[in-house]
Amino acid sequence: MPKFLKISILAVSVALVLFLFAGGMGLNGVHAAGFGSDGQGAYKQMMVYSEVLNRIQSDYVVDPNIPRVTDGALRGLLESLDPDSSYFTPSDYKEYQSLASEGTAQVGMVVSKRYGYAMVVSVVPGGPADRANINDGDIIEAIGGRSTRQIPLALLRRMLEGRPGTTVSFSVVRPRSVDPDQVTLTRVVTQHPMVEEQQYDGSSILYLKPETIDHDRVQEIGAKLKAMQKNGNKKILLDLREVATGDVPDAIRLANFFLKDGTIATLEGQKVAKQVFTAEPGKALNTTAPLVVLVNHATSGPAEIVAAAVLDNHRGDLVGDKTFGEGSEQKLIPMPDGAAVLLTVAKYAAPDGKFLQDDAVTPNVEIVSTAFENVDNAPAGAQPKSPVSTDDQLQKALDMLKQKAA
Repeated sequence: MPKFLKISILAVSVALVLFLFAGGMGLNGVHAAGFGSDGQGAYKQMMVYSEVLNRIQSDYVVDPNIPRVTDGALRGLLESLDPDSSYFTPSDYKEYQSLASEGTAQVGMVVSKRYGYAMVVSVVPGGPADRANINDGDIIEAIGGRSTRQIPLALLRRMLEGRPGTTVSFSVVRPRSVDPDQVTLTRVVTQHPMVEEQQYDGSSILYLKPETIDHDRVQEIGAKLKAMQKNGNKKILLDLREVATGDVPDAIRLANFFLKDGTIATLEGQKVAKQVFTAEPGKALNTTAPLVVLVNHATSGPAEIVAAAVLDNHRGDLVGDKTFGEGSEQKLIPMPDGAAVLLTVAKYAAPDGKFLQDDAVTPNVEIVSTAFENVDNAPAGAQPKSPVSTDDQLQKALDMLKQKAA
């Protein structure tokens, strides 16, 4: 069969797969996909794709690797939707499955994708990544010699995990740095510290900082809220900066501590029935004490649910930077050829209806962090995760609370 005919058949086949995949995503057939009720639009799109592939085949500087081109097209199709949606080649999917049994020891950092590459969302205080002076906002350029642009996010996260004591090597690009640093970290079983508590303004202000939002930390926060009156606390400062892990049900429960009614969050998708999470009066613990919540660019996922619920229900003030923007559910769909698709099927929305993954949460009082702004004065590996004298966000939150009547 002539090469031109082979490439034409491949092009039409791939375009047809892309078109059928778009329909399978719930776009209500060709009409909703913008192709027109008669299908002529779909035919034109397939012909355009066919022509592009033909031009690549005939005019590119060297004879191209068409399967690689097709993999790139599918990868781009999925990742153009959102950072979590991914296309796994057959080899990617096989590796993803094999790594499931390798263990869950970690290097102490949360990653997502931005600009096509893996980005550090936050690091665990005292963990391997923290000790290597890795910060939120750093870019993981490559892992194991492979560019993170070519690795599905879910696979990349599994590559960072493994058995305790094993190592993982990657290159990291830091702000204001031209060349990437080569880093090797030893995986450990991550232990999140319990909730940090401090007293300010003569114990009038109760400062609480969880490192994650899970069952135990939420339980501990609940106990401290119940003991407020006994301890002389009248106001609450909840620090959710750098909080990027946890569970949604626990986030709903934490938000409910401060709300006697109102919407906490919603979850919806084209084929996922809309769920509305509403505050229950019987689960509220303190709905009247002045409240300020601290957030920053590393506030992600469940913590964003709590922050948005407080802000949109006018329960308290948010102080700090715009949050990271994460909050969705995915479905893994194996393909007949051994590949797989990880597709976002539902997104969490704030009470005002904005999707957290798309819009994140913007504080009503925006303060750009200046903690350790002078890096020459910062201790080695230091992270602005706890109150320090140069923490303008903390100082602003305390000033606001001091002015509020208890």
